[in-house]
Amino acid sequence: MTLGTNKTQELRRKAAKLNEQFAGLNARQILSRVINGGVAGRAAVLSSFGAEAAVLLKLVAEKNPATPVVFLDTRKHFPETLAYVENLTDALGLTTLVRARPSYGQLAVSDPDGNRHATAPDRCCYARKTLPMISTLRNFDCVLTGRKRHQTDDRAQMDVVEVQESWLSINPLADWSLDEVRAYAREMALPAHPLVAQGFQSIGCQPCTQPSEDYRAGRWAGSDKTECGIHITEDGKVRRIGANTNG
Repeated sequence: MTLGTNKTQELRRKAAKLNEQFAGLNARQILSRVINGGVAGRAAVLSSFGAEAAVLLKLVAEKNPATPVVFLDTRKHFPETLAYVENLTDALGLTTLVRARPSYGQLAVSDPDGNRHATAPDRCCYARKTLPMISTLRNFDCVLTGRKRHQTDDRAQMDVVEVQESWLSINPLADWSLDEVRAYAREMALPAHPLVAQGFQSIGCQPCTQPSEDYRAGRWAGSDKTECGIHITEDGKVRRIGANTNG
């Protein structure tokens, strides 16, 4: 989906303004303004229910447990992840879970053998993540994510507020280190994803994830792929529109 120039420029201006407003604020303060203050419009949380997901969801639950939580069910997740979705939302008292899924009809065309992840992983992400996510998130004005600058080189310079398709993507944990994330999870005694104990440090779809000693090295091991989901375009390219982008 491509926005008109006026709409895109409007979103960029709003993102830039919010980045100024959020400068110097901590994650809780940003969440208060977004969830309770409505400064970015209708808000949802995007969660992978992966190894670090409980931290953002706990912070959101403290502000408003009825905040919609969007889980992208690619139909390729570990059984442990699907069980964790139910267990974690119950534990945190979150009441509005939204599942975004690719339709079986669409998969029959785009991935009839269920093996696209092995032959064209970016195309697999586009079919199983990007398309259903756009369909769901276009109903919101802003989406809260757990993305952090330390996670990948692509994310190292990301703004707290970015433009994604027709909504704002807000990353309240952008400057949290891995040590800070883990310390908070321990302090709050947050339920851990069951695969963490088996050596999984970053957890995505089952075919493309394996245990690893290095952070995120177990995602798409042996390839240069680092991003998935909403950042993948139909031609397999990674795209993100920052607040200060001119084109």
